[in-house]
Amino acid sequence: MKLGIVGLPNVGKSTLFNSLTKAGAESANYPFCTIDPNVGVVAVPDPRLKLLADLYDSAKITPAVIEFVDIAGLVKGASKGEGLGNQFLSNIREVDAIVHVVRCFEDPNVIHVDGSVDPMRDIETINLELIFSDLEILERRIAKTAKGAFNNKELAKEVELLKQIKEHLENGALAGSMEFADEDEAAFVESLNLLTAKPVIFAANVGEEDLADDGASNGYVQKVREFAAQNHSEVFVICAQIEQEIAELEDEEKAMFLEDLGLSESGLDKLIAASYRLLGLLSYLTAGPTETRAWTIKAGTKAPQAAGKIHSDFERGFIRAEVVNYQDLLDNKTYAAAKEKGLVRLEGKDYVVKDGDVILFRFNV
Repeated sequence: MKLGIVGLPNVGKSTLFNSLTKAGAESANYPFCTIDPNVGVVAVPDPRLKLLADLYDSAKITPAVIEFVDIAGLVKGASKGEGLGNQFLSNIREVDAIVHVVRCFEDPNVIHVDGSVDPMRDIETINLELIFSDLEILERRIAKTAKGAFNNKELAKEVELLKQIKEHLENGALAGSMEFADEDEAAFVESLNLLTAKPVIFAANVGEEDLADDGASNGYVQKVREFAAQNHSEVFVICAQIEQEIAELEDEEKAMFLEDLGLSESGLDKLIAASYRLLGLLSYLTAGPTETRAWTIKAGTKAPQAAGKIHSDFERGFIRAEVVNYQDLLDNKTYAAAKEKGLVRLEGKDYVVKDGDVILFRFNV
């Protein structure tokens, strides 16, 4: 999974990236300090892995990972070449979802590029740049496709759909909010890789005083939540500065620090949970003496395709899957004991893999 972190300059974007990845992207109180996208790979926290690894005495643990791309601060007119121009836009096209950092705190010492704090204006600024960039792509595609559409019904239908999307964007709406006639239309739009069709998670960046009640008393956060609800997006509240402090601590100190702040989870935990929900993801597990590992798949994935995440041969030669719920396995202390109680099931090609399944795949190529 690849997430792109975007936002106007000085909203806390690079500070958040630093704290999430400990990659040390330069963070400064001026625009464009992140000129090349910084990339950091983060392990997905999953306490189940350690418990399973202890059970199997595994030589190593391999968690699922998320790749974060910190993309240069946007300004009004970026799609027309202002600031860093279209450079950042090509970087966003490669991600699965956009993490849009929105400033929801007042601080006279941190300059706002537009002179005042207004998260809704900031969201609109960035959305308009994404819309302008997508419109350019659509116009080029319409011009190219229209040439062959005179005597080709399929291409004529394609041009019509492209024009509908274009009109939708020209009205200030995002491609992600469009309704489509059927799955074929939806798949076609997905193939266009439009920025405005990508799922969005809003990171409402607040001051420390707003963390304990999850931004409930912060008017800016409420507006972001209302907007997100209307646009099928996720929101999580974060204090990027606090996250940076947390990132420096060991796990035990981290837990104590969070407890002192009245928090049960870090911003990274919130972001990962939000991204899994938004993208419809889950993790199944494999365990043994060599390795205990988490594998990320889309909800609804069947056993052969889940096996294919490990190796294409597993999917090609799939015979069956031996499946046990990780909690059942832990409760019974050994795989053999769980099997004796009938908790290990043999599943075929139509089995839909569930979160927390511990699976042994049988295959023959």
